[in-house]
Amino acid sequence: MVVQDALLDVSACWGYEKNCGPENCFGYPVCTRVDAGWASSLEASQELFWKQADFGYVTERLSEMKTLQGHQSYSSLKCTSHTRFCRATNLYLDLRNPRRGHERSVYPWGTRLNVMDQPECVFLAGVNMYHHFCDFVNLYISQHINNSFSRDIKILMWDTSFYGYGDLFSETWKAFSDYDIIHLKTFDTKRVCFKDVVFSLLPRMRYGLFYNTPLISDCHSEGMFRAFSQYVLYRLNIPQDGPKEGRIRVTLLARSTDYRKILNQQELTNALKTVPLLQVKVVDYKYKDVPFLEQLSITHNSDIFIGIHGAGLTHLLFLPDWAVIFELYNCQDESCYRDLARLRGIRYATWQKRDKVFPEDKGHHPTLGEHPKFTNYSFDVEEFLRLVLKAAGYVLDHPEWKPRPSRDEL
Repeated sequence: MVVQDALLDVSACWGYEKNCGPENCFGYPVCTRVDAGWASSLEASQELFWKQADFGYVTERLSEMKTLQGHQSYSSLKCTSHTRFCRATNLYLDLRNPRRGHERSVYPWGTRLNVMDQPECVFLAGVNMYHHFCDFVNLYISQHINNSFSRDIKILMWDTSFYGYGDLFSETWKAFSDYDIIHLKTFDTKRVCFKDVVFSLLPRMRYGLFYNTPLISDCHSEGMFRAFSQYVLYRLNIPQDGPKEGRIRVTLLARSTDYRKILNQQELTNALKTVPLLQVKVVDYKYKDVPFLEQLSITHNSDIFIGIHGAGLTHLLFLPDWAVIFELYNCQDESCYRDLARLRGIRYATWQKRDKVFPEDKGHHPTLGEHPKFTNYSFDVEEFLRLVLKAAGYVLDHPEWKPRPSRDEL
């Protein structure tokens, strides 16, 4: 519905277009305090966050675009600063002697190009959900820079390692392309000419977006990352069935890994079920048991999403706007999912009282020794319930939490 409403409003804009006023743009950052180390006023703080992690980032990249090589009638190569994003026509690649290694290192595209129809997009990919959605977010932002959202493109995965690539989130590519992913190895020993190609913003690069993003404190936004969320959910046809009258939908993410398991999970779940307001679901997002699109549907239809620190909390990107992400314990990695929640513009909560969380031991990383991410935890039931009910109060008070009438009422 949000997409349809935006289409009807001809004055609506993303924020990076010329003559796009703040009152018409998709969203704009909100800052609650001035961080003197970053800015001198709330207005300056908002503008900085806008450039760091909202559609102002697109404005900055567009202003940097320069022609590095070009010929009016034949080929061209245009890139942003440090070749973080590039666009080319009639680009020739000689892959007859490919360089393969054991690492998937990340450098600007300028260090990778060996050269100075169907549109193509080239990118690098991660593995777990946190890292892989760094790819998808940057691909989405690249579409804005390129001013094209067509799925009639082919995507080439620029993977120079010897190893194969198993993609646990392959369904997500359907939001971007109607075709199967092409792997770089397909062109080994060949010379290739791309008529029209884009080298996507690099995920996990220094000062990139999502991963390694420097963020001013005490600001959040309902802009670019919220737009990404709606884009993926809309194109993958993930519906919202709530909110539900008289019910807060609580999803607890279990872990079947060796570490960061919730040792008293059943006790915590039983406590939640004593509250009539809470509709409780426990899930373990093992890809063999729960297909990814089903995972997205469960997440998107959660009002409170609870889980201990781990890549599965990346699901917060697809929570509804009124939801709360409750990182049960951050394992002393305080900023990772807190900042991702700020980028997405949803409420973040985490455990505060260290004397009411009980590690199984000091943790045992195979090389680093004691480490809080390499053990399991129990939690004080009363404190857990207090924090969940506090989150439920936030959901109920959110202006967008408006229960839909049932079919009988209709």
